[in-house]
Amino acid sequence: MSDNLRGAVLMALAMAGFALEDMFIKLLADALPVGQVLLFLGLGGAVLFGLIAHRKGQQVLSPALLTRAILLRNLAELIGTVGFVLGFVLASLATASAILQAAPLFVTLGAVVFLGEKVGWRRWTAIVVGFLGVLLIVRPGMAGFEPASLFAVIGVIGLAGRDLATRVVPRTVSSYQISSWAFAMLVPAGLFLMVVMQQPPVLPDAAQTLKLSAALGIGVLAYYAIVAAMRVGELSFVTPFRYTRMLFALIVAVLVFGERPDALTLVGAAIIVAAGLFTLWRETKVT
Repeated sequence: MSDNLRGAVLMALAMAGFALEDMFIKLLADALPVGQVLLFLGLGGAVLFGLIAHRKGQQVLSPALLTRAILLRNLAELIGTVGFVLGFVLASLATASAILQAAPLFVTLGAVVFLGEKVGWRRWTAIVVGFLGVLLIVRPGMAGFEPASLFAVIGVIGLAGRDLATRVVPRTVSSYQISSWAFAMLVPAGLFLMVVMQQPPVLPDAAQTLKLSAALGIGVLAYYAIVAAMRVGELSFVTPFRYTRMLFALIVAVLVFGERPDALTLVGAAIIVAAGLFTLWRETKVT
């Protein structure tokens, strides 16, 4: 198996893992405060990745944690996580996941605005078309509009900001340190949701504890798989396989939650994915 194919498989497995993690969070949200779920995942993931970093001789409480790039990345991670989780817990998983696919388009737009990157008319067209796909899914002011889907839009903006900030993180900071800090941001995110939603903590039973553990384990493995995928394969080859998350999310939404995405949602998702893939293709041509 070639390095590129191995990277693509790892990326697809990571996306399947994230879809399963989302499934467990949505299932648990019926019985436990969603903030409590995020709090548990944040603590567990931060500790696990912190231990990996420590074993590799890397400081978790590094001075780099206070650099502007890391602080901005962590803030964006918090906003993105809260928005996306509220989006798929309060609205449908299929809708939130479809909106999430617009993240690369927001990253391209943000790179122009904040990093001064040059984008030609073709990629500008792809961005506009992709945003039209988002509007088809959200449908503000139209029949079928889910107000909670706006949380997913906020989430995708936050996650795009996280990816932008990652571009300027010093290369001396390892992926394991970044992953530990990313999971740690779920702790204040969870506490924030528990306070705002006025949900006191609930002692989970055995079945809920098993689901929490599964979500944590799968989430950590998915993060690890992404890191491995980016290191094994070429970025231009591996990155498009991020869009497999939409497929896995649709399977989970239909089989587990009985969701039936309508035609406009599916068309909007297809437009977003096509625009994103075109943007990635153009970036490889330009660079």
